[in-house]
Amino acid sequence: MPNPTAAMLIIGDEILSGRTRDANGHYLAEQLTEKGIDLKELRVVSDDRDAIVEAVNALRGRYDHVMTSGGIGPTHDDITADCVAAAFDAHIDVRADAAALLGAHYAAQGKEFTEARKRMARIPDGAVLIDNPVSIAPGFSMGNVHVMAGVPSVFKAMVASLLPQLTGGAPMLSSSTRIHLGEGDIAGPLGQLVQDYADVSFGSYPFQHEGRYGSDIVIRSQEEARLETATNALKSVFAGSLE
Repeated sequence: MPNPTAAMLIIGDEILSGRTRDANGHYLAEQLTEKGIDLKELRVVSDDRDAIVEAVNALRGRYDHVMTSGGIGPTHDDITADCVAAAFDAHIDVRADAAALLGAHYAAQGKEFTEARKRMARIPDGAVLIDNPVSIAPGFSMGNVHVMAGVPSVFKAMVASLLPQLTGGAPMLSSSTRIHLGEGDIAGPLGQLVQDYADVSFGSYPFQHEGRYGSDIVIRSQEEARLETATNALKSVFAGSLE
């Protein structure tokens, strides 16, 4: 049975402008691989309502899960929750359970639970909260769409809360072999290996380091025995050019 599939939607003008470097996509890819959920697409959109709604609807119809990052804070441009509600044609407002969490959090700090902070308690009807032990403001799951924060430390905490609730498949295993030949030299023999081991995945990644060049060949499989067999075959073919 194939693994469940996922896409990630990163939301924010700051990513597209280059002001902020995304770290969440890399982290999520690692975590999903360990869970046995295949990340198939990563998309970045601006803080634009129509663009977010369109992307959410496109991705949620194509994949088993959609994870979003960004746009659920207290400021005017934090519109992800409203956009997800629009994508599902769901009503959204400050919800009592989310407001109770945030209200208690700010009361414990001696801070006012302002209207701006209440924006973080806006949750679509029918959504299930995603726990946020770092800054309390929850994410939420609406259907197969899981809405999480953009701040990396908070995103990681939300992913840790979410993943145990999802059904995974077989984790993807991998091996990496460094060959000191250019891609032009390895293309033919590597192409034959790809045909011989069609049930595993081969990736070729060229490098140049300290005057030496070559290719890192990464082989991936869900079956340890097949991974080992394919890796040994690769090393046999290129035995004279290994590191």
